[in-house]
Amino acid sequence: MFTPLSARFFRQSSSSVAAASPFLRQFHASAACWEKLNVEGLAKKVDLSGKNVLVRVDLNVPLAKDEVTVTDDTRLRAIVPTTKFLLDKGANVILMSHFGRPKGEIIETGKNGRLNPVVKPLEELLGTSITKVDTTIGPEAEAAASKLGSGDVLLLENTRFYKGETKNDMELAEGMGKLADYFVMDAFGTAHRAHSSTAGVTEFMKESAAGFLLDKELKYLQGAVDNPKRPMMAIVGGAKVSTKIPVIESLLDKCDKILVGGGMIFTFYKALGYGIGASLVEEDMVELAASLMKKAEEKGVKMLLPVDVVVADKFDNDADTAIADVKDISGEWMGLDIGPETLKQFQAEIDECETIVWNGPMGVFEMSNFAEGTNEVAKMLAAATERGAVTIVGGGDSVAAINKAGLGDKVSHISTGGGASLELLEGKTLPGVAALSDV
Repeated sequence: MFTPLSARFFRQSSSSVAAASPFLRQFHASAACWEKLNVEGLAKKVDLSGKNVLVRVDLNVPLAKDEVTVTDDTRLRAIVPTTKFLLDKGANVILMSHFGRPKGEIIETGKNGRLNPVVKPLEELLGTSITKVDTTIGPEAEAAASKLGSGDVLLLENTRFYKGETKNDMELAEGMGKLADYFVMDAFGTAHRAHSSTAGVTEFMKESAAGFLLDKELKYLQGAVDNPKRPMMAIVGGAKVSTKIPVIESLLDKCDKILVGGGMIFTFYKALGYGIGASLVEEDMVELAASLMKKAEEKGVKMLLPVDVVVADKFDNDADTAIADVKDISGEWMGLDIGPETLKQFQAEIDECETIVWNGPMGVFEMSNFAEGTNEVAKMLAAATERGAVTIVGGGDSVAAINKAGLGDKVSHISTGGGASLELLEGKTLPGVAALSDV
């Protein structure tokens, strides 16, 4: 019934992956991507020299145990292009971000606290000094904003210290609007939220534009939805079907193929009448899983489930493991990764596609013994990118997985937004984008 794990995964030739290099792929974005003003368009439309520009960014970086040291500056580096562009245009830049979830309370330190820990790292990245104030609106913030000279940078306090922020409070938004002439939205990860700092503030600005980061996200993700290079494939993984239902349903109308991996596969197997042993299953989603497979068949979308899985006798990296056909899982065995035959099939399907969107890991990639499936899929996407396919990685876990595999710079685009990425792929309108000025 089981194959020893020692005989497991085939290895993709490393030459194709090693040959890949960082680049920006040509991408045919839909007209919808160009409806909103971007920061370059703003600079052509108005003279930014000496003008205050309020920039909504995402400064949610992880901190060390000392609650002061930034351990990963990825999000800080992501805001540099837009900020430097504005500074080069002679604008005074006012940066604004939330930090964690303080829920309307002022918290001095930690992951929900003040933005003080990001000041020095940002100064180093931008090559200029930053003035930090302890408020987001009011006399102190307004005074600091009024004193800015050409090329100065001001950092406001955590926007979520204000209870009205997440309610899109117009009084709070108006207070933000008093600080600048123009607004730039560059926090894609919060663009799906109608908050004072992402949507409401635009009501009090002369013009509102998308920053480089947001603009790139829209071009890739919305372009993938509206005007993909075909054949188009979605690779959907993760633990639960319930969290991916809307995106799967939407992708059925857009994709030619959908590959399914991760813990959610066992809910599909249960719908097919297979034994799943002790594997994860959402009993209340079994009927829906069956309907998704039926819809795929009706629409002519090829939905592939794994044919074999890596099983373990317990949820532990040091568990006894084996490879099992998906129809042969029983007893206390649980599936924790996709198997080698599945990877061969996935490789063949990926080789045929020109647009590939990946959301969610193939197994419990946090445990090294169950990361092979996810790592191999990451390599397949890198190779597909090298041959000219458009590859998009969206969602927190899949982003973490491809970065952990060291292939983050070998795909066309890595999305910075989890929920925002999914909602855009579902075809939803993002409030933080809808609020921007039209071209």
